Amino acid sequence: MVTPRPSVGMSHWCSIIVLCAVAAGCSSLSTQKDADQAQALLPIPEIKVRAAVIQVLQEEGYLVSQGEEGGPALTTGYRQEIDSPSDWMLRRRFGTGRSRVDVTLAPEGEAATRLTIQVIYEGKDGLLESWKPYPAPLAQSAENQLRLVKNALGLL
Repeated sequence: MVTPRPSVGMSHWCSIIVLCAVAAGCSSLSTQKDADQAQALLPIPEIKVRAAVIQVLQEEGYLVSQGEEGGPALTTGYRQEIDSPSDWMLRRRFGTGRSRVDVTLAPEGEAATRLTIQVIYEGKDGLLESWKPYPAPLAQSAENQLRLVKNALGLL
């Protein structure tokens, strides 16, 4: 005698699909919405701080662009993470991490400058993923960038 196999109805398939979607959503990494930011009041004129910031960012692999001439903001493109012929594929297709920096310089009198550094770090896990904000690694963090600028100015 053969026993009949139980059939799986449409409601069972729907619940299986919903369960898989929930499990996939729970397994994703948490992301940080705010950019990493550091701020300092430096006892150095703005022109010297600007030169030091540009030097440090260029040494770190960023292409620095200035808004209007002498304006308070400096921005960068995404940092060159890897220098190879397949760099475009690694960054755009398979994903790793990428970062860019926004800097604001505000003169505080003749001999002081308020420096604000903001690092935006994004990452993705695969070909079909989109870039998501993540906490910046220590080497690219805003605090580390500020430390490098202070070191270039001889304040450390």
